[in-house]
Amino acid sequence: MKMKQKLVAGAIALSAMAGFSVPAVHAAEVAASVGAANMYYWRGFDLGGGAALIGDINVSSNGFVAGLWTSSGDGNLGTEYDIYAGYSGSAGDFSYGVSVVSYVYPTLGEETEEGEPYAVKPGEYVEVIPFIGYGPFKVTYYDAVVADHAPLGDEDYSYVTAELNFEKFAFKYGQHMDDVGAVDGISHLDATYKYNDKLSFTVGKIIDDNDGAVDDEVNVVVTLSLPIM
Repeated sequence: MKMKQKLVAGAIALSAMAGFSVPAVHAAEVAASVGAANMYYWRGFDLGGGAALIGDINVSSNGFVAGLWTSSGDGNLGTEYDIYAGYSGSAGDFSYGVSVVSYVYPTLGEETEEGEPYAVKPGEYVEVIPFIGYGPFKVTYYDAVVADHAPLGDEDYSYVTAELNFEKFAFKYGQHMDDVGAVDGISHLDATYKYNDKLSFTVGKIIDDNDGAVDDEVNVVVTLSLPIM
């Protein structure tokens, strides 16, 4: 996933703390892409819905970005789209940023008492996602701040990653934190080979399965992404 998006408020705060001035305003840029993967791979897990179709559109300027991301391939929650906004910046070899993401599920395949499809609406499940990095190393923290109808069911849920990103290879360690159902304490390790800007291959493995609480088989993910504007 996918979380390159950064929050305006965080940008201003970080700039003030570091003593940097906000750069001159440049024209906004619009970008969009479509893609596909052999599975929806989420934080160490194959979500079980088969192949995933992916789309993204965003507008960015001066480190600020806002957009809409969508994917199929979730066997339990159905089609997803995410509304995001954020900011990122750098100072020498240091990088930093923060984003806010609202995860939306138009229908979960269930029905309310009135016979209408149940849905997770915008603003009902939100994560705040700050990151800080130095050179190829980056640490990212995902904190569920709103969970009115959370896929994981609890505002106590959080998740942290530590990454090494190089030109062709990337390595990620991810840890599910806090006491939230079967994912509590689960950790995974991913290794990615970036064939080019469009095609990548990831091998992911659960390395702590919480005493057999989850399937720890190896996942091999092939992802293709094509810019359309």
